[in-house]
Amino acid sequence: MASVDVIADPQPTASNGADSETTSGPPAAESGGILTVDLGALVANWRALSRRAMPAECAGVIKANGYGCGIEPVAKALSRAGCKTFFVADLSEARRVREAAPDAAIYVLNGLIPGTPQVYAELRARPVIGSMVELAEWDAFVATTQWRGGAALHVDTGMNRLGISANDAAALAPRIRSENHGITLLMSHLACAEDTGHPLNDLQMRLFREVRLHYRGILSSLANSSGIFLSDNAHCDMVRPGVALYGANPTPGRPNPMRPVIELKARVAQVRTVAKGASVGYSAGWTARRNARIAVVMVGYADGYLRASGSSDEAPGGFAIVAGKRCPIAGRVSMDLMAIDVTDAPDVRRGDFVTLIGDELGIDEVATAAGTIAYELLTGLGQRYHRVYRSE
Repeated sequence: MASVDVIADPQPTASNGADSETTSGPPAAESGGILTVDLGALVANWRALSRRAMPAECAGVIKANGYGCGIEPVAKALSRAGCKTFFVADLSEARRVREAAPDAAIYVLNGLIPGTPQVYAELRARPVIGSMVELAEWDAFVATTQWRGGAALHVDTGMNRLGISANDAAALAPRIRSENHGITLLMSHLACAEDTGHPLNDLQMRLFREVRLHYRGILSSLANSSGIFLSDNAHCDMVRPGVALYGANPTPGRPNPMRPVIELKARVAQVRTVAKGASVGYSAGWTARRNARIAVVMVGYADGYLRASGSSDEAPGGFAIVAGKRCPIAGRVSMDLMAIDVTDAPDVRRGDFVTLIGDELGIDEVATAAGTIAYELLTGLGQRYHRVYRSE
């Protein structure tokens, strides 16, 4: 039987915003997992991307709750570092960023919801206009109120998601340049930037360059995280890194140039012995091939650790780092718990912590083991964790 002693929590806590470490969420002693966000690494990543994109401005994409890391601490850290422009998905996120970064320019990527122009004015946020209908409503608001807070015009160059066509953008240009429509940014979005050899990259860059010729004097933006590394031709006047800020690799197939930002640890609820031939977990899909020690940890898919990370007799799954050793997940990940085969890490006991993301388990490797991408893993990080924010 494993020891029932509980080790001390691995992270100190602080509550003063001026300290190098702050916390949020449930107390560490009451939580099943600890999520550490290294804001110093986040800022270092932003600065590295800024240097690469110079002389273009480097904005910060902090939608989806700052890619799961917390929109307020991310906005504050980047703003203090010198980031002046942020991109979010919707007005609710813009409201949170405005509280955290009072002087920043905030663009809202999902466009103009009917009846919301006045809200943009109140928040001093800028809609990213992606259709002729949106533009008409925005023009009416600007003409009526004389508000000059700014907006972006999104041109679709090949994503076929949001944005007006390149032909419409060219036709609109004389009117937008001769009248004050409040357009402060012309933008598009790369569809395949992580695949450096994809022919759509050159097509999009060429088409956007042609559209930009009609909008001289208005700032332009095309590159996302991978686009920054794709070509200098994608940099334009502003780059918009997202996932790279949070430590994911923007250059798949090559070494990751970004520093890791998050670490996720899960608490061991119980260590049990499973006899050879016995099964573990739902549907009995994983069978012990030897007498095994199984650590049951207090994190599951309700916490954003994806169910697809589990394993079966037919297919391996993800890993955890336990007492310095890589140990495989045993069976399915359930809602609140998961099992790890710790037979080769005999010293683990109840109350210990195992690493699910961090050390040698990078965010991209963990995502690949779950059959997904770092974006999904990051943005799904749950709210039950004790969160530790480190600024140094």
